[in-house]
Amino acid sequence: MATPSLKKQDAKRSSNTAAQLLVECLENEGVKYAFGIPGEENIHVIDALNNSSIHFVLVRHEQAASFMADIYGRLTDQAGVCVATLGPGAINLLLGTADANTDSVPLVAISAQGGLNRIYKESHQIIDLVSMFKPVTKWAELIPRPEAVPEMVRKAFKLAQTERPGAVYLALPEDVEKMLAPPGHRPLEINVVRDTSPSPAQILRAAKVLEGAKRPILLAGHGAVRNHAGAALVRFSERLHIPVATTFMGKGVFPDNHPNALGTIGFMVHDYANFGFDQADVILSVGYDMQEFDPVKINPKGEKQIIHIHRYPAQVDAHYDLAVGIQGDISESLDALSRETKVTPGSNPTGQKIRRLLQEELEMGGNDNSYPVKPQRIVADIRSAMSEKDIVLVDTGAVKMWMARLYPTYQPNTCIVSNGLSTMAFALPGAIAAKLAFPDRKVLAVAGDAGFLMNSMELETAVREKIPLVVLIWVDGSYGMIKWEMDLELGHHSHVDFGNPDFVKFAESFGGKGYLITQAGDLLPRLKQALVDNAVSIIACPVDYAQNNVLTDKLGELTQPI
Repeated sequence: MATPSLKKQDAKRSSNTAAQLLVECLENEGVKYAFGIPGEENIHVIDALNNSSIHFVLVRHEQAASFMADIYGRLTDQAGVCVATLGPGAINLLLGTADANTDSVPLVAISAQGGLNRIYKESHQIIDLVSMFKPVTKWAELIPRPEAVPEMVRKAFKLAQTERPGAVYLALPEDVEKMLAPPGHRPLEINVVRDTSPSPAQILRAAKVLEGAKRPILLAGHGAVRNHAGAALVRFSERLHIPVATTFMGKGVFPDNHPNALGTIGFMVHDYANFGFDQADVILSVGYDMQEFDPVKINPKGEKQIIHIHRYPAQVDAHYDLAVGIQGDISESLDALSRETKVTPGSNPTGQKIRRLLQEELEMGGNDNSYPVKPQRIVADIRSAMSEKDIVLVDTGAVKMWMARLYPTYQPNTCIVSNGLSTMAFALPGAIAAKLAFPDRKVLAVAGDAGFLMNSMELETAVREKIPLVVLIWVDGSYGMIKWEMDLELGHHSHVDFGNPDFVKFAESFGGKGYLITQAGDLLPRLKQALVDNAVSIIACPVDYAQNNVLTDKLGELTQPI
């Protein structure tokens, strides 16, 4: 017979602590992966994860964990989860959390906090984490007692995943983590938020504006991607013969090989697609989030009529003054507007010229054998190596400008950039999350040498977790985007150059494969081989960024309408 003390221990084991209840709630939300690092104050949460259906991915830096959760949430529409200890661990989660929030991506960040028995006073490793996370999240709060866990976790995921999606932060004090939850406290049922139908009156108003348009143009943003409105966009554009441009984050929601495609908008100077907006009298803004880029770039005088179609009201901006706002399901709104518009606008010859210029630029680069390799050639080879559904993650820097402009994209979420916060260093950790989300697709991280080295230690994470992916590094030994901006604005640059390791040996030291491109013709075959290898690979490719200034000089000469 068991002794009274053993009976007490067995009863304690069968009861849920706050940590165990938290993990049970995460399982209830459908969480498959959590990314993070254990700490002294969250060991009970980590232990509960270890005994759950959730796979905990141990990373090498909490910043990388937040980027992994960010990209996982962006690709799956389910909130990515990142976990850290208190103090410095939690602070390291801040960047990816802010990136997710500004990119409208569902993410739940969870960290430890000092115990309630000492949080009210000056104490080791305690700072006000809730106040720190509040400005960069939709909601941030401390879990005060075990019985609050089910409601707070359900609220966190509901807020994170509801339009407009974003990041949420929860802090779990170290003493609350170990407390037993009262009997009967279990995860709450998940209630699904339904899309609303657009207002018929607003649809009719928008139809009248569109019927009077001479040169309408459509801008599709990231909201159209996360609302899966690609098919509706194609139907709408084809029926009304309206050209479509996308933001950098909207790439692929309207296929670049469609006759009405204009490419992307958002380059730092007046690009080809900008001329389409210069000549437009009506802009149909579909799923556009203002943080993606400043509306002054498409409506500098504030004189164009704007039809805003989104699941939430438009933000206020002097250059984004609405003629009509349509709030509701995006696909339903587009289909309804298409039915009600009685006059079909004519075709726009500007679109054909824009597409031709982009295609010529890409084809010219694809045939250029000079070394170091020109950006246009690298973009063309990446496109040749990847299928339409494969995923490329493009880090922030000069590399993003070339890829966002030129990389033809045919499906949404297959060319991933950050354009809300535009942070560097997300591509490699993001590629790990992308491969976990879509193990059947090839995944390529494209980064400059500066951005890659900021989170390069996550190569070990990919090798340890046996997650095959390829990193293509554009090597120029500098902060190339800043050098480009300095040369444009100041006529010179400074404090942007640095040294690099031997990238081949660097990759091999982590257990991966490393390759150095020594002539332009080697890049495509090396890319193709690395992408089919069941390995973690780095390809270092020296890039000729003299093309940066060549491009901006060329675009600066385009003063006449195309």
